Amino acid sequence: MVEWITTPGLTDYRAAEAWMDARATAIAAGEAEECIWLLEHPPLYTAGTSAKAADLTDPNRFEVHQTRRGGQYTYHGPGQRVAYTLLDVGKRGRDVRAFVQSLEAWVIATLAEFNVTGEIREGRVGVWVTRPEKPPQPDGSVAEDKIAGIGIRLRKWVSFHGLSINVEPDLSHFDGIVPCGISDHGVTSLVDLGLPVTMEDVDMALRRQFDAVFGVQTA
Repeated sequence: MVEWITTPGLTDYRAAEAWMDARATAIAAGEAEECIWLLEHPPLYTAGTSAKAADLTDPNRFEVHQTRRGGQYTYHGPGQRVAYTLLDVGKRGRDVRAFVQSLEAWVIATLAEFNVTGEIREGRVGVWVTRPEKPPQPDGSVAEDKIAGIGIRLRKWVSFHGLSINVEPDLSHFDGIVPCGISDHGVTSLVDLGLPVTMEDVDMALRRQFDAVFGVQTA
C-alpha cells in the first residue's frame, strides 16, 4: 500500500526534509508504508548535488537550501505542486534509471489529462512542452519551456525528494537561478499555457496516473 498525504498551506523546506528522512528510514526498516506527499513550499531555491554557484544569479532573493538530491538549482514556491515520492525502489526492480523513467511517465500522463503534451529531452532534466507560438530558438528550433522538475535521492533503496509540477506559480521567481543549469529555454505552467487548472485537479490526476504507471510494478 502507498499512503497519500496532502498538506495544506506552505510547508517549511527543512521541516519537510526532516520528515522525509525519518519516513525513508522507517520504510527501509519495514516500519512504515511507502508514501506520496503532496505539498507546497514558500518561495525558495534549492541546490542539488550538481549545482554550480554561477547558476544562482540572485542569491539574496529567496532562501537558498543546500540539499542532497540529485540535480542543480531549482525553485519551489506557492502554486507549484511538489510530490515527494518515498518509495521502495528495492521492491520495484532496483533499477534507478527505470524508476526515474517511471516518474517522467507519471508526469507526462498527468499532463495529458489536461491535453498538454509533455516530452523528455536528452541531456535535460524534467518534462518540457513545445511553444510554437513563441519566437524560435537561435538555431531555428521550436521554443520549449520546462513545466516539471524531477530530482531524487536514494538511501537503502528508498527514494525521497521527487518531482514538481508548475500549476500557477509566479514564473518571475525562476529569474533568480538558471533552472537545472539550462539558460536557453524558459519555464511555463499549466495556467501560463491558458488552462484554468487548480491544484486539486492536478492532485486527482496524479493519483489516477500513479496507479496506472506504478500499479503494475511488482517486487
